[in-house]
Amino acid sequence: MAEFDVGAFLERFAGRAAAVKDRGVPPLEGDARRTFMASAQQDFTDYSLVADASWELEDEALVLRIPLASGE
Repeated sequence: MAEFDVGAFLERFAGRAAAVKDRGVPPLEGDARRTFMASAQQDFTDYSLVADASWELEDEALVLRIPLASGE
């Protein structure tokens, strides 16, 4: 397997989160618009969580640590 660049991997997720946040809404109405908006919010959340994860290698496995509490 080729060398895996974790930093580049996390940067790609940060880019995906930014793309979701910045993309426009297609001309949808009613339920279709609400479904699209909910999906976009979920995509942004998922990509942002992965992009902000801390990581380490354990037994040749990439372990991402995603804090679920706000820390306040």
